[in-house]
Amino acid sequence: MHSSPALLLLLALGLCCPGIHGQQYQVRVSFRNIITQLQVGQRLELLCQTDKDVGASWIHQDKSGTLHFIVFISSISRTTFQGNQRRSTRFEASKDRRFYQLVVKSFTPQDEGHYFCLININQMLYFSRGQPAFLPATTTPGPITHPGTTTKDPNLKTLDPETSTEKEPNFFCNVIWVPLAGACLLLLIALAITILLCRHKAHHNSL
Repeated sequence: MHSSPALLLLLALGLCCPGIHGQQYQVRVSFRNIITQLQVGQRLELLCQTDKDVGASWIHQDKSGTLHFIVFISSISRTTFQGNQRRSTRFEASKDRRFYQLVVKSFTPQDEGHYFCLININQMLYFSRGQPAFLPATTTPGPITHPGTTTKDPNLKTLDPETSTEKEPNFFCNVIWVPLAGACLLLLIALAITILLCRHKAHHNSL
């Protein structure tokens, strides 16, 4: 479907001042069935009810605000789709008394937006209010937590129970090794003195 600047102008005029001259006519649009949540691939049926049996046109306003002509349904139930085609691969249209029905065969994100119905009486355009049709918004699910549990930080490491506490210094070993080291040092000094004395005595006897 292609948008048309003229169609946008006509919609603006129809919304701002429908039926300035003469009688006011009602054009109402609604879903045929109660819909709580649209789904991709769903068959969407919309109804346009008018006060006068003069034919009706369906227009789609997409999410960007661009208007697209869909179909004109005449008072004798003849349909003319975009491009002057009698049929459409995406839509169906029909008429029952003063109810003009539009069917979206398989709803897709491309079909999201607002749908308008308009009629032309004595060269005056009468527009319905836009019927919104949108898919539910998608959200990214958060982490699932169960009652009574907390989420663990993956950067935290679990300590081994045997090494989870700091080891206390072994003061008992320190108390033993300090005097033992001192005693060893004294023995080394005494040994060095003894060796020196023995060498000195041996040298003196040799003289």
